[in-house]
Amino acid sequence: MLPTITRRSYNPFYMPNLFDDDFFPVLSHRTSTSMPAVNIREDEKNYLLDLAVPGINKDDLKIDINEDVLTISSETKNESEESNNEFKRKEFSYSSFCRSFYVPENVNSDKIEARYKDGVLTTGLPKMKVEKNKITRQVKIS
Repeated sequence: MLPTITRRSYNPFYMPNLFDDDFFPVLSHRTSTSMPAVNIREDEKNYLLDLAVPGINKDDLKIDINEDVLTISSETKNESEESNNEFKRKEFSYSSFCRSFYVPENVNSDKIEARYKDGVLTTGLPKMKVEKNKITRQVKIS
């Protein structure tokens, strides 16, 4: 009799909740050997994401917002070619990354800003006041 093989489902996009339920990574997709580290900070007015991306040109960075998901990505391609009478050499390299994060409900998506300095991309997600609807009603006493 042959042994039974149990098939487990594998989700390559699963990442445990590292932060609170309102703000945590959705997806980490890696196609190069290193994934940029991210620090997430919060103050009274903003959430701040500091992404370590040394050596990447700021023009190669892309930040997208789609509903409640913020995605930071980069893709670079380099090619070089040398030729000599005795040999010919062509080299190329490719690197990319993509990091996505859920954006909390209290973030004003229209005012998200980013700046790049000394190899660190800082993305500011300004908070907005979320007003709770107060319902006033009278309760009938029976």
